[in-house]
Amino acid sequence: MVPKEKPLWKGFAFRLCLLSAGLFLCLQLGLRRSRAPAEKAGAAAARALPARGTEQRLGPVPARSSRKGSAEAHLGPGAGRPEAASASRRRVTYLRSSRRRSSEPACCPLESLGSSRRKTIRWNVDLQPWASPTPSLNYEALRFLKYITTPQISCEHMNMNSLTDNSETIKKPWSICLDDRFSLVHRIKSKQCRLYSLGLSSDDNQFEISLANSGCEVHRFDPSIKSAHIQEGRHLWNHRLSIDWRDPNPAIAPHKLRSHTKKLGTILNEFGHQKIDVLKADMESAEWKILENLILEDIVEQIGQLVFEVHIHWPGFEVSGNDSTVVRYWYSLLKELELKDFRLFHTYKDLLKPQMFLKKEAFNASSCYTLSWVNTRWK
Repeated sequence: MVPKEKPLWKGFAFRLCLLSAGLFLCLQLGLRRSRAPAEKAGAAAARALPARGTEQRLGPVPARSSRKGSAEAHLGPGAGRPEAASASRRRVTYLRSSRRRSSEPACCPLESLGSSRRKTIRWNVDLQPWASPTPSLNYEALRFLKYITTPQISCEHMNMNSLTDNSETIKKPWSICLDDRFSLVHRIKSKQCRLYSLGLSSDDNQFEISLANSGCEVHRFDPSIKSAHIQEGRHLWNHRLSIDWRDPNPAIAPHKLRSHTKKLGTILNEFGHQKIDVLKADMESAEWKILENLILEDIVEQIGQLVFEVHIHWPGFEVSGNDSTVVRYWYSLLKELELKDFRLFHTYKDLLKPQMFLKKEAFNASSCYTLSWVNTRWK
């Protein structure tokens, strides 16, 4: 019996399947060989950049970790890290630091950035131009005396009797402005005001007592008192300290110093006070250098009103130069106050003191004037 022959189409289909399977295998092998170098490079990059992969999964790296990476990047590739990781950190550090080191600000600087910038330290006040083409004591003195005897702003209420029951009169004209347009009168009524009184004698303290009786926090600084700190009543403190334009030399032992002297800025930091509503000063010719220190360190911007007794019978402590240079320096200090929005509202010429100007009986000047300024920006 002869066997039957298989159909031709079945053999053709079988060969076609084998051919297709072979082609598919060849394609798979070719694709795998072409992907192998890229996969190896990707695996190496992934191992070298674990932090970057983490950042992609978890979001931006916090600022603290970026600073740590920046510090490590400055150590260089020999710090025990792979070269690829060091290079990547250097790139990130460069991009971040380039924003910080930009010398030119953007179009409009943010206000919040301006408040955080450190102020430039000043070592000297800006001297005003001479009053005449050539330095002359006559012109300098006339300009200065006219300036300190001409109020720049009017103040209608300067009487403390309306704010306190104390009937005693104040010996010296320590005038403060109590107009409603300025905040001092409101702070006194709400018992939130603070007075600093700088003095070298305790014979005249009625002004301080009057403000303390009205509810103000009063601090008197006088190196002649016996104890370091004495509290009189509820609102008045006396401190055995002298305000100076410099802090004591740390190389000198405290017990060898003649008196306890500190700058006003140092006192404010130690006491934790941010503002002074009224600063009264009777420093017997040390007021010029103290005022200079308050201006250079921007302490004056923390003060609402200034009541200073100025002495012009001699240059003052550590003020040097010839007479015309000294008067120009005095005038420049007062102009600095004006640039910081202080306005002179009261001036008093003491006729009981010798009528002297730089050791001369000249210009119809007194050796002592009491001047009062108000900070027009004070809130």
